[in-house]
Amino acid sequence: MSFRRGVVRQSKFRHVFAQAWKAEHGIDDVRVSRVTWDTSLCAVNPKFIAVIIEAGGGGAFLVVPISKSGRVDQSCPTVCGHAAPVLDIQWSPHDDNIIASASEDCTVKVWQIPDGGLTSPMTEAIVTLEGHSKRVGILAWHPTAFNILLTAGCDNVMCVWNVGTGELVYQLSDAHPDLIYSVGWNKDGSAVCTVCKDKALRIIDPRRNTVLKVREKVHDGTRPMRAVFLSDGKILTTGFSRMSERQLALWDTKDLSEPMAVQEMDTSNGVLLPFYDPDTNMVYLCGKGDCTIRYFEVTDESPYVHFLSLYSSKEPQRGAGFLSKRGVDVNKCEIARFYKLHERKVEPISMTVPRKSDLFQGDLYPDTASSEPALLADEWIAGQDAPPLLVSLSGGYSAPPSKHRDTLRSKPKLASQDSGAPPSSGNVAAPTAAPTKEPEEEAPQPRVAVRETDGNAERPKREDDVLNELLAEMKALRAVVLAQSQRIELLERQLARIEDGDV
Repeated sequence: MSFRRGVVRQSKFRHVFAQAWKAEHGIDDVRVSRVTWDTSLCAVNPKFIAVIIEAGGGGAFLVVPISKSGRVDQSCPTVCGHAAPVLDIQWSPHDDNIIASASEDCTVKVWQIPDGGLTSPMTEAIVTLEGHSKRVGILAWHPTAFNILLTAGCDNVMCVWNVGTGELVYQLSDAHPDLIYSVGWNKDGSAVCTVCKDKALRIIDPRRNTVLKVREKVHDGTRPMRAVFLSDGKILTTGFSRMSERQLALWDTKDLSEPMAVQEMDTSNGVLLPFYDPDTNMVYLCGKGDCTIRYFEVTDESPYVHFLSLYSSKEPQRGAGFLSKRGVDVNKCEIARFYKLHERKVEPISMTVPRKSDLFQGDLYPDTASSEPALLADEWIAGQDAPPLLVSLSGGYSAPPSKHRDTLRSKPKLASQDSGAPPSSGNVAAPTAAPTKEPEEEAPQPRVAVRETDGNAERPKREDDVLNELLAEMKALRAVVLAQSQRIELLERQLARIEDGDV
């Protein structure tokens, strides 16, 4: 019995099916950036797609609603406030309208995108973060703490910022002797893992400015590496062997002396970008210049990293955006979605698990990280840690009104009151706060008319939200009851057959 199980491994993700959307649902005429920096060049959330594009005389990126398809007009407004090419962009996990961008101009800027998308070029950021002496190429938002952003630059320095005040709260300048290739937070944001040009993997506590563990020579090759924390605390790395073969390795943080698993793939020279889904424990590897996306499942059983399948197409990818689980279509059993960048277009690719039933598939969609932060910035800075707050996808996800949204949107005003920041740090963002006021008033048009009655007219809206949530829960419960009644009926039939002696 055990031998058979070893031969055919049972997994609900063995038959994940990857399919590109029809051409008319893609986005055409997007001049994807030719920058040589190894980044995904694209960031996606349930509201918007952002793509770093070619721009003369500075750096720019395009932001369009996720529902956008067809040709992008050349006069389409962009976010174009950087003085040099943009190298990385990342959406805030706690506000789908906030995006950070890192640039060769040594700055990081944080932007607020109006709900309907851009109507004119955006040149004024709500916060500009200046602390790096060379170009900045890596951004990583804290997974559970509100307004905490980590940046890493070619000056080999990592900075942790409180975006709400524009304040540099931690600076790690001695941890890395060479260029930092990759930075990733762990599940609760208490530590980060990094890989560097010296081929070492480091686990760092940024609040104590301490390197907790180091593993020399994670991969023997000299080309860039990547590292991501998995939800169980293990670390997955991608890199190159001494013979220039691309590798994937899994590491147990309790003992970094030997990898738990190593898989060699091919001899392509494109850097493998890992995208990790903590809900399914799947890792997608997207190589720059490849025509394929490989996907693996990480389990507790040897060999730990199980190759599932690959998506293959004729055209190579320049980069890819990975949609958070809050944005996938649960009605079609879609467990992941990529936005593949070609030279002049963006192509959506869905990963689905074929199921015959129309009911919500709870085993495919465990509760996922919500947009609500578990901690405020000051709480994390004070030493607190917390896992992500989870939300069910059973009724199709819709974001609740955030308790902290106003803190973010008017952060320059509230900074000096709420967090006790010095006047200078509050003033960093104050001059740039004004431009964000106009989009904020334009976006939620229906709400503006009723807000004059000082909150009383808001009550029906809140009641509508509660009613919608109750209806969604009732729908999910009904689906569970139907499924259970079918199962009971089947068991009763089997029991009757046993009693009649048919089995």
